[in-house]
Amino acid sequence: MSNEPLQLDRKKIIDENFIRRVREKDFPKAKSSAELLGCQLSKDLWVDLFESQLLSRQLDFIARDLKESNQSFYTIGSSGHEGNAVLGHYFSLQDTAFLHYRSGAFMVQRSKKDPQNNFIRDCLLSLMASEKDPISAGRHKIWGSVALNIPPQTSTIASHLPKALGYAYSTILDRGRHLDEVKTPVVICSFGDASFNHSTSQGAFNGAQYLAYCNVPLPLIFVCEDNGIGISVPTPGNWIEDNVKGRTHLHYVVADGLNMADVYRACAEAEHFARAKQQPVFMHLKTVRLMGHAGSDIESVYRRREDILLTEADDPLLHSARLLIEAGYLTTQEILHRYQRIHDEVGLEAKALVGQKSLDSVAAIKQSLYQTERDTVPPSLPSENIREKCFAGAYKNITSKRTLAQQINSALTDLMLQYDSIVVYGEDVGVKGGVYHVTADLQKRFGQGRVIDSFLDETSLLGMAIGMGMQKRIPIPEIQFLAYTHNAIDQLRGEAATLSFFSNGQYQNPMVIRIASLAYQKGFGGHFHNENAIAFLREIPGIIVACPSNGSDAAKMLRRCVEQAHCYGRVVVFLEPIALYSAKDLHSPGDGLWLGDYPDPDEKVALNEVGLFGEGEDLLIISYGNGYYLSRQAEQILKNEHGVACTVMDLRWLAPLAMDAILKVAANFEKVLIVDECRKTGSISEELYTRLIEESERSISIKRLTAEDCFITLGKSWQHLLPSREAIVREALGLI
Repeated sequence: MSNEPLQLDRKKIIDENFIRRVREKDFPKAKSSAELLGCQLSKDLWVDLFESQLLSRQLDFIARDLKESNQSFYTIGSSGHEGNAVLGHYFSLQDTAFLHYRSGAFMVQRSKKDPQNNFIRDCLLSLMASEKDPISAGRHKIWGSVALNIPPQTSTIASHLPKALGYAYSTILDRGRHLDEVKTPVVICSFGDASFNHSTSQGAFNGAQYLAYCNVPLPLIFVCEDNGIGISVPTPGNWIEDNVKGRTHLHYVVADGLNMADVYRACAEAEHFARAKQQPVFMHLKTVRLMGHAGSDIESVYRRREDILLTEADDPLLHSARLLIEAGYLTTQEILHRYQRIHDEVGLEAKALVGQKSLDSVAAIKQSLYQTERDTVPPSLPSENIREKCFAGAYKNITSKRTLAQQINSALTDLMLQYDSIVVYGEDVGVKGGVYHVTADLQKRFGQGRVIDSFLDETSLLGMAIGMGMQKRIPIPEIQFLAYTHNAIDQLRGEAATLSFFSNGQYQNPMVIRIASLAYQKGFGGHFHNENAIAFLREIPGIIVACPSNGSDAAKMLRRCVEQAHCYGRVVVFLEPIALYSAKDLHSPGDGLWLGDYPDPDEKVALNEVGLFGEGEDLLIISYGNGYYLSRQAEQILKNEHGVACTVMDLRWLAPLAMDAILKVAANFEKVLIVDECRKTGSISEELYTRLIEESERSISIKRLTAEDCFITLGKSWQHLLPSREAIVREALGLI
C-alpha cells in the first residue's frame, strides 16, 4: 500500500469510494454465506432496508457538513453500523427499544412504521439542537420517539442496560408465565463492544441470567454492535464471543453485521428465544466503525493507515449493494440513483432548516426537569373493611402509639392498598421483612408479585426501578444502607433524573427509593452502616429528597412522596434514619415521647411544609433526622437549665428545601443555629447558611454545628465525630 499520508476528510473518501466501487462492481468479499434470496422477504423490503441504510449514511455526512458552519452540534455517527436497519424492520412498534448512539439506520427503518413521521426533518432538528426537536426540544442529540416506542438514551457507558432489564421484567410481572408467544412484546437494548466491559453492563447481564436461572420470564434482547474499537482502544480479537458464548441462561446469537441477510437470520433466532420462550438473548453483531468515533476524532493519530483503509473497504453499504445485485433486485445504476436522490433529499431538508432557534431561557430549559401539571389523581382510599382484612391481627394496634419503623410499615400497607401499581422490592424485604423489619408482613399481605426479594446489586435495583416506573408502576425499592447507594448513583443521576428532561417531559420513571440512612447506630458501627453524606443526592436536578425524623411525619411524608410519583412522575429518595427506627423515648427512659399516633390515611405533609416545635424567640434551631431528635433534647435543657427559649425546625424535605417556609420562620429570629449531622463539607448547612444570609430581609447571626469531615468509626469513638445533645447546648449558649 502507498505510504502517502491519509486525507483527513474521510467522509469525502468514503463517499467517493462507494460511488466508484459500485460503478465498477468492486465489492468487498462476503464474510458470511447468507443471501437475500434465502430469507422470506420481498424484493421491495430488501430495497427499502437498503434505502434506510443510505439515509442513515447521508445523515452522518450532513451532520459533519453542518458542523463546519456551526449549524450542527453532534457528529457521532452510525456509519459502519447500518446493518441495524434490519432490526428496525424485524421488531414491531410494540417492542420497546433502548438504543445506543450508533442506531441511525434502526431509527430510519422503524420510523417507516409511523406514516406521520418525517425522520429526516426530526433528525436534523436534533442535530441542530432546535427547540422544535420532537424528542428533547434541543436539550441533547439523542435517538428517541414516543410514537416509535424508543425512550431516549444519553448513555455512552451502558448505563441504560439495567433499566432495559427492569423494563423487560416489568413487562411480564403481572402477566403470569403463560404469555402469548406471538403478542408478547420484547425489549431490545443495544450498546457497543467498549461499553460491554463496563461494570454496569456486566451487572445487567448477570441480572438477566439470574432471573432466567430462577425461571422468571424475561423477553429481553441485548444487542452488542461490535465494531472492534472503543474510541482508540481496540477490543481484543474474539473477546466478546469468548466471554459471552458459554454463559449460562443467556442465549448467544452471532451475526455478520455487514450482511443484511445474516442479520435477518439472527433476528429470527433471537426472537424465538426472547418472544416465544421468554428468555434473555445476547445478540452479537460484528460491524465496523467508519469516520472515527466522532467528527473531531482523527483516527490516523492512533490507527495504522492500512487498518483504516481495510475498515473502509468493508463498508456495509458496499456489502448491501453486492447482495442486491447478486439477487437481481437492483442494478448498479439504480443503486447510484438512489444514493444521489437520498443525498439530495437530505441536503434540501437541511438547507430549509438552517438557522434553527434553540431554547433561550432558563425557564424553558428547566421546564422538563419534572412535571408541574399532574397526569392523574390519586386512587380512592381503601375502605375500613378492606384495611381491617389486610392488616389482620395488626389492625387493632394501628391506633396505638408506634415507632418510626412501625409507622412506615403501616403507611406502606395503606399505600399498597390504595395504589395497586406499587411494587416493593429489595434484598430481604420479603420473608425477612427487611433488615430493620420495616417491610414485615408485606409479602404475606400482598404476595410475592408485589413484594419481591431481589438479588444484591444496587445498580440493578435502581435500574429495575427505572424500567418499572416507565411501565406505569410505582416501584419502591429498598436499599439497605445509604453507603450502598454510592456505587449505583449513575442510575439515579444519569438515567432516572434525566429521562423527563431529555424527553421534554414525554417520558417519566416515577419511583420512591427507600434508603436506611444516616449515622448514630449504637450497636452496628462503621462507615458503611453509618453513612452521613447526602450531597451526592441533593445535587441531582429535579429529584425530591425526604427525611422524616418521627413516625407520624414518616407516614404523612411517604404518602406525599407516592402521590408525587403517581401524579407527577417524580423521582423521590426517602431517607429513613436508622437510629430512630425503634426510638421510643426522648428525654428519659420510658417517657414514650418519640412514639406517635398513626395519622389518618388521607393526611399528608406538603412539600413546602416544615415541622416546628416550641414558640421560643431567643433562638431558632434548624435540623432534620437525628439532628432534630437531638435538638429537641437540647431545647428542653436550654429552657429548663439556662432559661433560653428556642423554636426547633424540622426541615423534612432536604431537596428541594422548603425555602419560603424556612425564611418565613427565620424572619422572626436574630440568631439561628443549624445542626447538620452530615459532614461539614458538602452538607445542607452550607446551602442553608448561604441562603439565609442572601435572602433574609434582616441581619441574622448564624452558627453551624456539623459532623466532622471524616468517616464514621467503629466502637464508641464515632461520638467524637457527630453533633451531640451537649454540643448543641454548648453552641446555642455561645450564640446567645
